[in-house]
Amino acid sequence: MLRLLLVLLTLATPALSETRRASHCIALAQAPGLEYLHKASFRDSLPRNSVRISYIAHASFLIQAHDGTSAVTDFTGFIGNTRFLPDVVTMNHAHGTHWTEHPDPAIPHVLRGWDDLGDAADHHLDLGTMLVRNVPTDIRRFGGVEENGNSIFVFEVGGLCIAHLGHLHHEPSDAQYAAIGRMDVVMAAVDGGMTLDLPTMMRVLRRVEARVVIPMHWFEGWTLDAFLAGMSDVYTIENNGQSALEISLKTLPRQPTIHVLAPHFLRDP
Repeated sequence: MLRLLLVLLTLATPALSETRRASHCIALAQAPGLEYLHKASFRDSLPRNSVRISYIAHASFLIQAHDGTSAVTDFTGFIGNTRFLPDVVTMNHAHGTHWTEHPDPAIPHVLRGWDDLGDAADHHLDLGTMLVRNVPTDIRRFGGVEENGNSIFVFEVGGLCIAHLGHLHHEPSDAQYAAIGRMDVVMAAVDGGMTLDLPTMMRVLRRVEARVVIPMHWFEGWTLDAFLAGMSDVYTIENNGQSALEISLKTLPRQPTIHVLAPHFLRDP
């Protein structure tokens, strides 16, 4: 089994230069757990090796490391009434609500989940306390397929492996699962139609076995309710109206947990 895993990793992971920091999420690892932490303002400081995940809107999340390094997923150009600028933004172009043609030029790193020349996007951005990489997937458009049109972005921060599945249109292949690696936290679209249908998305999440799942990209309450009902046999459901979650390796829940976060645009004090 170990030999098979190593083969899959070899096939799924491109040759990296010697200067690249290796992904600890792809390597086999143990994940001890206790419980999740409390909500906090996105401007508050974080304990060392903790991560804050704030749900902004639709498929946009703010991910923050303890030293302030930050990323926004599926960046649309607007994150709220704030002067805050993240260090990195990721985008996917399945729909206009997941990207912008005109990101603020003051943002240091803009990572597109597709390649305009038709190749697969390839990102491996080391920010010290945060490593951002991508795993390309396909998009289905009008009965056809746009190969490598979407990216699953993985954020390795605080010892955690956090995956944003983006506008996922198909179950990942074995090679893609291997390239993603171990996941502690997953943001998953649960609209049930524009992305993956709910049974397939639930199968994906059961396979990756992340300790924390955060639903996103839902338009009607019934799709969210159907997702929660379908996962409740394995996952504890937490839905307390909070828009943010602080978590660390030490505070991962023992029982797999779905945290329903309430979208909330960022706002300066």
